[in-house]
Amino acid sequence: MIERAIQQRIESKFFKGKAIILLGPRQVGKTTLIQSILKNKPHLFLDGDDASIRILLSEPDTFSLKQLIGKHTIVFIDEAQRIPGIGITLKLITDQIKQVQLFVSGSSALEINDKTQESLTGRKWEYNLYPISWEELEQSIGFFAAEQQLEHRLVYGMYPDVINHIEDEHQVLQQLANSYLYKDILTLTGIKKPEMLERLLQALALQLGSEVSYNELANLLGIDKLTVMRYINVLEKSFIVFQLNSFSRNQRNEIKNNRKIYFYDNGIRNMIINNLNPLDLRSDKGALWENFLISERIKKQAYHQEYINHYFWRTVQKQEIDFVEEANGAINAFEFKWKSGGRKKIPNSFLETYSATGKIIDRGNFREFVMQ
Repeated sequence: MIERAIQQRIESKFFKGKAIILLGPRQVGKTTLIQSILKNKPHLFLDGDDASIRILLSEPDTFSLKQLIGKHTIVFIDEAQRIPGIGITLKLITDQIKQVQLFVSGSSALEINDKTQESLTGRKWEYNLYPISWEELEQSIGFFAAEQQLEHRLVYGMYPDVINHIEDEHQVLQQLANSYLYKDILTLTGIKKPEMLERLLQALALQLGSEVSYNELANLLGIDKLTVMRYINVLEKSFIVFQLNSFSRNQRNEIKNNRKIYFYDNGIRNMIINNLNPLDLRSDKGALWENFLISERIKKQAYHQEYINHYFWRTVQKQEIDFVEEANGAINAFEFKWKSGGRKKIPNSFLETYSATGKIIDRGNFREFVMQ
């Protein structure tokens, strides 16, 4: 098993009076991680996918919960978003059965947070788990083996099952996309038009690395702008995509309200457009490299608790910067390119206006960008 970067941080929160909640898409390794943490520790496992468990945990009282938990001091509720009224149940356990350390996993931040936000205010430690990070992969298999896989990972992505089944990657990705992207999201959110969700995902995948207009997407799909925004919000909370807004400090020539949308995993993106061709045969190589670097940067910062704002930058004169970070008043700009050398550079106007630092990230130095 590839050791996850977040494991020690979770273990440090044992028995500190709060529930530990782990969010992330299905098949990303949430259950495996928690079971690894709880290995050789007696605990009660409750599976939210089990209908009988859902009945037991839906609107229980304190007495019935105490009977269910018995003498266990550790309780693990898996896929908690499937359980009606789970927020109140978790609150009762945390408040009334104080000797219990509660672990909760969920595959949709939308569902879990809607049900637990108010109930668990001040009562939880919350963490996100993503597909395997480059840092985790390299630490598991070594520098040289990871380097040999880089181009492959840009195409097939970083889901654990994909990495662990190299000969069956296409089939694994296909099953993952079909079962999770469509079946699970539609079930969890009540979206009535699966074909519209599929078309939206394809449109976003084809616009990878480009600015996205809600109005243009609405016209393309034949639906209203608010529906597009709602669908994209669902995809964000389900850990499929994330947005970058444009960076602006009210300079007259800066684009202020646009956005770019990226995928948390290259393999899922490529499966959506049914293109798993090798990197050398692709016209979207630059977009895949950009998506990989930004998603890996976000994983790294989340796992190491670095609180940083992310943007892109563009002017009406079409000067651009791929990625801008802002933290504690410091601004850093990054441009991405696959091969080192060439003329690509960061506009001096941006660096001077914002007293920013700038760096080109390429094939030769990317490790310092995505690893601690």
